[in-house]
Amino acid sequence: MTDQHIAKVFDRDLEGIQARIMKMGGLVEAAILEAASSLESRDEELAEKVRAGDAAIDELEVMINEETARLIALRAPTAVDLRVVLTVMKISGNLERIGDYAKNIAKRTSVLAQLPAVNGSAAALRRMAREVELMLKDALDAYIQRDVELATDVIERDREVDQMYNALFREFLTFMMEDPRNITACMHLHFIAKNTERMGDHVTGIAEQVIYLVTGDRPEETRNKADDTSISMLEG
Repeated sequence: MTDQHIAKVFDRDLEGIQARIMKMGGLVEAAILEAASSLESRDEELAEKVRAGDAAIDELEVMINEETARLIALRAPTAVDLRVVLTVMKISGNLERIGDYAKNIAKRTSVLAQLPAVNGSAAALRRMAREVELMLKDALDAYIQRDVELATDVIERDREVDQMYNALFREFLTFMMEDPRNITACMHLHFIAKNTERMGDHVTGIAEQVIYLVTGDRPEETRNKADDTSISMLEG
């Protein structure tokens, strides 16, 4: 087998893996939006769809890991090709975690549906989730286009998600102090806000992988969170 033929086979295999990555990304984007929508509309059927759909996301990650491992074993990629394969594995791992957080959010919908609504908080959480979903879309676009500038923009936008989370955290504390009957609902809502904020962190991880893929360098340092008030008070 000639070197040129080997290269073509590698490219074909890699294209198949990258197609799975984009399919996985589409499923995760939908899960984010549907989880937030089910919370706002108190739609337990939609929440169940999100929970059930997580299995397909998990299955794609397993397939991607198996195919990348096989690609490394059979093709022994070096330099840039190896970087592409490692990046794909990292991105699939981040996507799987985001899917898990969407599932966790959906799990809370049935509980919150039985409790009094807390003053527009579900709509605020939906806006936060929408921002994370848009970041994810751009991070995946940056991967396909090998666009460092767009990936960097995604990383910077995570500060906005952090700020939204901290604002919600303070709001939930206020609601709990004003009326102890809000405590249970606000604790669930805080859990959802924290999961959404962590989704943003994993999207940032995808964008950082894009920068590594294109430049060969890792982003210099882990960026500071926009505000660590809530981290110091309610880590978890």
